[in-house]
Amino acid sequence: MNRPLPLLPDPNTVTWTVSSHSGGGGNCVQAAPHPASPGFILLGDSKNPDRAPLTISNAPWYTFLEAAAGRPGTPQIR
Repeated sequence: MNRPLPLLPDPNTVTWTVSSHSGGGGNCVQAAPHPASPGFILLGDSKNPDRAPLTISNAPWYTFLEAAAGRPGTPQIR
């Protein structure tokens, strides 16, 4: 059963994380835990910070991170 997506916060109020491998050129995907909905991740575009972020659940995000790092498996959430 699909659960409804949480309401989007103002992107300017979110504390974004950007990969240290991005080079700092402003062409980055930003990620942040959803401040009001545990279990969801926000993905933002650093070139368009006022644009609404994409909301996804934790599982596909962490699977993507593991694949991008070349490590199979699911990371531990701390």
